[in-house]
Amino acid sequence: MAAAAGGERRPDEEPPEPPGACWRDNAAFWILGLCNNFAYVVMLSAAHDILRRPPAAPQAARHLPHGADANGSRYDCNPVSTGAVLLADILPTLLLKLAAPFGLHLVPYSPRVVVCALCAWGSFALVALSAGVAVSLGGVALASVSSGLGEVTFLALSSLYPRAAVASWASGTGAAGLGGALAYGGLTQAGLSPPRALLPLLALPPAALLSYFCLLRPPPAAAPPAEQEQPLLGTPPAPPARLTLARKWRIVKGLLKYLVPLAIVYFAEYFINQGLLELLYFPASRLSHAEQYRWYQLLYQGGVFAARSSLRCLRLRRLWPLALLQSLNAALALSAVAAAWLPGPAGAFALVACEGLLGGAAYANAVANVGQQVPPEEGEFAMTVAALGDTVGIALSGAAALPVHGYFCRRS
Repeated sequence: MAAAAGGERRPDEEPPEPPGACWRDNAAFWILGLCNNFAYVVMLSAAHDILRRPPAAPQAARHLPHGADANGSRYDCNPVSTGAVLLADILPTLLLKLAAPFGLHLVPYSPRVVVCALCAWGSFALVALSAGVAVSLGGVALASVSSGLGEVTFLALSSLYPRAAVASWASGTGAAGLGGALAYGGLTQAGLSPPRALLPLLALPPAALLSYFCLLRPPPAAAPPAEQEQPLLGTPPAPPARLTLARKWRIVKGLLKYLVPLAIVYFAEYFINQGLLELLYFPASRLSHAEQYRWYQLLYQGGVFAARSSLRCLRLRRLWPLALLQSLNAALALSAVAAAWLPGPAGAFALVACEGLLGGAAYANAVANVGQQVPPEEGEFAMTVAALGDTVGIALSGAAALPVHGYFCRRS
């Protein structure tokens, strides 16, 4: 052995990583990303169903002549835009992320993870058992608390691990998008009613707890030397660097080159998803309106997953080209809703898949670039701030979606 041949290891040497350590950490962050975003994604995939009461004769309304819909509008409008679900799914996240840089680091990681799991479990249960839109939106808000608190927690935690942890987290969040859309679409297609389709998903929050407490090792820098396998239960985060307000502001200014284009990408992205896709309806298709909406979400999330999982193969230092392309996507979708120039859903499917690729690439590269730019002592704060970029864009898009929905539905 090397230690026997060369004498005892020097005190400043890092102890050798136990076999499979990197695999354990990367797998844990992937599962945590998957579980953290699952409820958020499912609520957006179910947005059309949450806001619409089941019609008395659903099969009779499946096949309608072109230009005729169940409510007399060519857009087949819900009374309320799916942007309302988006706002319920993002405003609690935004408030959490705005407050997080100022005191969340004082709360140990383990209680935060438990709260995330309880909120996710409660969100599935509340929406599944709810009989009204208002209570369902309360369940959506719980999913938002879970996702927002989880994102700032796990991104900050990833700064204490090797850089591969961020890539694993990003891939897991992308898998949550694809898996959430597939799970919801598959369960409803198999015959479960939209609320009941959420009940099997109650198994996911316990999986997040198992991943955190049983699979993830303590942060390498903070783990006690004699207890490398000590669970994280009750372990506070590593002591944060003493960051003055001036230093925090300097960090934030240095991150704006990533956060501003990321916010633009996500504004355009979610303006399409929750403001336009429910209006991009093709009555002549053999797919019902709800089925078309679910396919939009599935293809979008497939693009997100592919892009967020490509970080090890493709790194982008500049995000502005992605912002410009996503804005072009939003303009195309808006013109398709206004002028009905798309002949069928195939063109819309291609547009949303491209939209997912751009959004996934923007998020993955933004958090990776932030993680590489800042020194270790600023990592937790910087990653907490980085989580704000996409959320600000999403919240603004939800606010914009409501008047756009009203405008088109009134004029049709």
